[in-house]
Amino acid sequence: MNRIRTILFAATALSLLAGSATGQQKALGEQLVGTWSYVAVDIVRPDGSRVPLYGPNPSGLASFDAAGHYVLITARTGIPKFASNNRNEGTADENKAVVQGTIAHFGRYTIDESHKTITFHIQTSTFPNWNGIDQTRPLTVTATELKWTTAASSGGTAEVVLRRAN
Repeated sequence: MNRIRTILFAATALSLLAGSATGQQKALGEQLVGTWSYVAVDIVRPDGSRVPLYGPNPSGLASFDAAGHYVLITARTGIPKFASNNRNEGTADENKAVVQGTIAHFGRYTIDESHKTITFHIQTSTFPNWNGIDQTRPLTVTATELKWTTAASSGGTAEVVLRRAN
């Protein structure tokens, strides 16, 4: 009878330990790894009003690997096609629509777990003023949602929301 109690006790203890280990939250860096699709990129003004920077349904992906590399591209849905069908022969208005309707950059990233921030170490960007600079942003990650914020050049805050890609 004592042997059965000992076995039951051991089995219960092991299951409790396993449950607490699997219930622990992964580090932000581990949660971030993968590919994410854009849900919203909004400017949040000081009065709380929101302006969708890339329209109500932005398109794009952000991908983060476990070695610290990332690439992201964001685009306004519905940017008009170039009439010439040649990207090197776009009109001033066509080129303006592309520049104002997209952003992309890639490089390396680091996570500060204690401050819950991501720093993008931008190697190259479609906005060349960002080439070679670091940008640090507060970050939250869940199993299905990634969100960061940054100061908006037009005032207020830019809030980026992404969903884990399938």
